[in-house]
Order: sequence, then C-alpha cells, then structure tokens
Amino acid sequence: MAVEVKELLEAGVHFGHLTRKWDPNMAPYVYMERNGIHIINLYKTAAKIDEAGAALAKIAASGRKILFVATKKQAKDIVAEKAGEINMPYITERWPGGMLTNFVTIRKAVKKMATIDRMKKDGTFMTLSKKERLQVDRLRAKLEKNLGSISDMTRLPGALFVVDIKREHIAIKEAQKLNIPIFAMVDTNSDPRQVDFVIPANDDASKSIDKILTHVTTAVSEGLAARKAEKEATESAKEAPKKEATPKTAPKAQAAPATAEEEE
Repeated sequence: MAVEVKELLEAGVHFGHLTRKWDPNMAPYVYMERNGIHIINLYKTAAKIDEAGAALAKIAASGRKILFVATKKQAKDIVAEKAGEINMPYITERWPGGMLTNFVTIRKAVKKMATIDRMKKDGTFMTLSKKERLQVDRLRAKLEKNLGSISDMTRLPGALFVVDIKREHIAIKEAQKLNIPIFAMVDTNSDPRQVDFVIPANDDASKSIDKILTHVTTAVSEGLAARKAEKEATESAKEAPKKEATPKTAPKAQAAPATAEEEE
C-alpha cells in the first residue's frame, strides 16, 4: 500500500508542536516553522512509513507478535480497533510496570485470569460465598482491563509499536533493556534516538494516528498473509511426495494361449 503525501497532509500528520517545545534531534524531520509551530516534512514521513512497514511485515511473517502501545485518550480506541483487526496484542490502559522485563509475573496474572474462567465453567465459582464471588469478579474485571488484550501473548513480542514515546517512556525503557525493536510515531517534542524505526508524525490528533496506524497494520497484515501462504505451500510440498510414493498395482500378466503343437 503506497503512502501518498497528499493523504498524510489531509490527515494533519504534518502538524508538530510549538517551536519552543521541540527536541533539536528532530531537526532532520522538520520542514519549516509556521506561526510558532514546527511543520513535519511529509516526504520523509512517507519514506519512514514504507521502511517501518517492510520491517514489521518481516516480523509478522516470522510468526512473532507486535505489541501496540498507546494509553493517551486520542489513540486508545484507534489502537485497540486496528491491532484487534490483525489479532495483535495491545496495551491501551496504564502500562503495567515490568510488562516486558518481568514478563513471567505478567504471565502468572494472565493465568490467574484463565483460572477464574475455568472456575466459572466447571461450577467451582458457585461454591464460593457471595462475598468471595464478588471479590473474584472484581479481580477478573481488573485483570481483563489491564491485561485482556495480551492474554494470548505467550512470549515476549518481536517488536513494539508506540504512539507518543514521551508518554510511554517506561515501555520504551523496558524494550531497550531487552533489545526489542521499537517502532513509533515521533512528534517534534520527542527524541527520535530512542526509537529504532522513527515515523515523524503528529501523535496528538486522532486523524493523524488513524492514518499512520492504517498503513502500519496493513503492512503487518501483508506479513501475516505471506506467512500463511508459505505454510500452505510447505504443507502441499510435504503431501506431494507421499502421493507419488504410493505404489500402483501392476496388472497381472495373462498367460499366452497355447499353440496347437503344445496341446498335442
């Protein structure tokens, strides 16, 4: 899916922050200053979206998960929807400290959630007192709110995609410690050196966030489709030799009719 500068412009991706709030390390991505606001160079944004998309497609094709992180109001619903469509985990509530660096503990919390679900299925839940059931329900609701979207994430993600690296600085630090590649929308008030794949963009407007996420999740979806096609091709290749190896029953040779001399 080719990225056009015009569509980025229409979505307001080019609006940065006030010039007095800028991070000088964003200078290579700034086109100009207008009315005290930095304007982002959308040609560079388009090129960076293509670059990030190609890398994310490879990660998705390898079978690893990409964890989307956005807890700011304008981005929460968009990220939940877009990541949910491609079946990728996401964090849109408060970042759970140690989510990556203490992943074992997080997995225990997810298992606790699964245990409560089993209790409700097998009837154990109903044997508890009314007060205990209320406490368990509250715990389940809390776990679901914070960890529901990562319940299928059985190992550390192959990459992080972040909206607003200033707000999600804890997630960024944890990923850096574990050398997990970081992809992010980076506005003019942030330091792009913290990110492996920078997408210079307005990370405050919902239209801008939606536009970038659409391109990113499309790339991930293409990677998943490539993985599926490769799997099917491998399975077909395995089945083909089996069919060829099946021996065909040779027709029995018929005895030649006896000649007159042989009959005598």
